[in-house]
Amino acid sequence: MPTETMDALAGETRRHFFRRCPVALGGLALANLLAGDGLAAASARPSGGDGLNGLHHVPKVKRVIYLFMAGGPSQFELFESKPELQKLHDQPIPESFVKGRRFAFMDTFSKERPKLLGTKRKFKPVGDAGLQVSELLPHFRHIANEVAFVRTVGTDIFNHAPAKLFVNTGSAQAGRPSMGSWLSYGIGSESRDLPAFVVLQSGGRGPRGGAPLWGSGFLPTAHQGVPFRSLGDPIVSLSSPPGIDRAIQGDTVEAVADLNRMRQSATGDAEITTRIKAYEMAYRMQSSAPELIDLGRETRETLDLYGATPGKASFANNCLLARRLVERGVRFVQLYHTDWDHHGDTVNHLGAPLEKVCLETDRACAALVLDLKRRGLLEDTLVIWGGEFGRTPMGEVRELVGRNHHIDAFPMWFAGAGVKQGIVHGQTDEFGFGPVSGKVHVHDVQATVLHLCGIDHKKLTFRFQGRDFRLTDVHGEVVDPILT
Repeated sequence: MPTETMDALAGETRRHFFRRCPVALGGLALANLLAGDGLAAASARPSGGDGLNGLHHVPKVKRVIYLFMAGGPSQFELFESKPELQKLHDQPIPESFVKGRRFAFMDTFSKERPKLLGTKRKFKPVGDAGLQVSELLPHFRHIANEVAFVRTVGTDIFNHAPAKLFVNTGSAQAGRPSMGSWLSYGIGSESRDLPAFVVLQSGGRGPRGGAPLWGSGFLPTAHQGVPFRSLGDPIVSLSSPPGIDRAIQGDTVEAVADLNRMRQSATGDAEITTRIKAYEMAYRMQSSAPELIDLGRETRETLDLYGATPGKASFANNCLLARRLVERGVRFVQLYHTDWDHHGDTVNHLGAPLEKVCLETDRACAALVLDLKRRGLLEDTLVIWGGEFGRTPMGEVRELVGRNHHIDAFPMWFAGAGVKQGIVHGQTDEFGFGPVSGKVHVHDVQATVLHLCGIDHKKLTFRFQGRDFRLTDVHGEVVDPILT
């Protein structure tokens, strides 16, 4: 089409648009879907993924819910009952464990050999495997026989932001695609009206590392995670301005799409197609998203199961919202709950602050698994629980009792499609310092999640700056012992 003709058509389209809708595009939800240039490109999802023509094998998982406990939960207060650690409480740890080792806060460990720290928490065996679980997690017993529990996950990074990046993207440096983005890129979305990858947050603040934790990196921006709010508009400015009805809004979307198609035809810029889809999805979400977050539609029994309160921002509400999202075809939902960093200062220690985050999360985590199961969703949904690392069996010398960051062995659990029920994988030494059997690495976890979704982690790649990248870098093995 000649440029002059396109310009004429574009002018007519603009005149039609502004006659019908005399407001600035920036005043519409579409313009600010995600804030910033990535805007609603993040919200434009293809019906199928860009990265694969077909799955590598038959998937057992259609969707994933990742419960991320940001800050590093202490396994010794939750899941690791160690009689020898209790017996030798307040004695220096044998030098062989710490010689030549580095920890996140060396000033608390370097003056003298750190002392072992037992726990004051009481434990009871739960489930058929007899997993020792703390009194801080009374609801976990209800799902113990649904869970494949792994004691021995290890990572490479001992500071929060890079460690979170490493768990989520396979790299400690910002700029790599997150796991949810890789899945969106590889196999797309089941939903036409919602993003493939949604992020929910709760706790006192956002997780260290911020948006790069759910970013798409060098993948097309259509695959980055979309943060939803549990109060008000799910996405800022999603609602139409006063006086703009559905018909006018539809005309607006059509007009903008016409203009974008003309520009795309002239430039060949594929990102314009992404923006067209973004505006169209935002328009559809104006109807689907408010209904989605209306927890008042749930029964009183369901709300009580989770401990959820409609109209209140909480981890419990987010867990219930996660179930509603996967019901509607969202591929990957990630929940971040902060304040698990219990070093022993006056704000973050192993007393009341730890009790608080356990109270906020334990009931809802168990409820999510039980609710998915009774609705038949657990058969093809994978639920993951874990943080970026664990805590040391040694205490820190601070104002109150706490533990340092620890990367050698920390717990994660998995429930749902493709994983064994009621098992415990791996064993740590007498102090819980490191694995003596069943060692698992973060890259192995990533490889396993992709495997369950029908993807060979070595084959899902993206060429960037002359190199083929993948989620697991050049590492990773599927953790077969926990799979059915």
